[in-house]
Amino acid sequence: MQTKSIVICGVGGQGILLASDILADVCLESGYDVKKSEVHGMSQRGGDVISTVRYGEKVYSPIIGENSADIILALEKLEALRNLPYLKSDGKLIVNDYRWDPLPVASGLDSYPENIIEVLKSNVKDVHIVNGAKMAKEAGNLRTMNVVLLGVLSLFLDFPKEIWIKVMEKRIPSKYLEMNLVAFEKGRNLKI
Repeated sequence: MQTKSIVICGVGGQGILLASDILADVCLESGYDVKKSEVHGMSQRGGDVISTVRYGEKVYSPIIGENSADIILALEKLEALRNLPYLKSDGKLIVNDYRWDPLPVASGLDSYPENIIEVLKSNVKDVHIVNGAKMAKEAGNLRTMNVVLLGVLSLFLDFPKEIWIKVMEKRIPSKYLEMNLVAFEKGRNLKI
């Protein structure tokens, strides 16, 4: 099997690191070699966060260069735009249609681009726009957006649903597990 490369990006507080940990564990449970990397310097202040997961028969590095990601899973649409250079020309882009104003925008020093979804669609052939906030609220908590998006991602990866559930049962505290399992199902049930 050829090594697969996935970028998960968003802003601090969205659960990017948990999502990448779950994905990496699913890959391991499925018998693959996995390497994971993350950058989260300003994540506690709502800054950008990126995590990379690479899996295959033998993976030598977690680093994903430009034009080499098979999939980008973006939990925030501006972060999808920022990380677009990583995507292969035939790659898949899964975008949460969610806006989180970065500090320069929130402080009035800059403006948030209004046409992000259109720009993404005009630059990528295989784009899937997800209303993760709506589905997460339906699951019981907005903070489950990351797991909703993992549910969508799972539709494009060849891992059994049972492995995803097994890993989530290990990774997610029991008091939050049920709502996250509901969120995961909402993502998996999305008509793509």
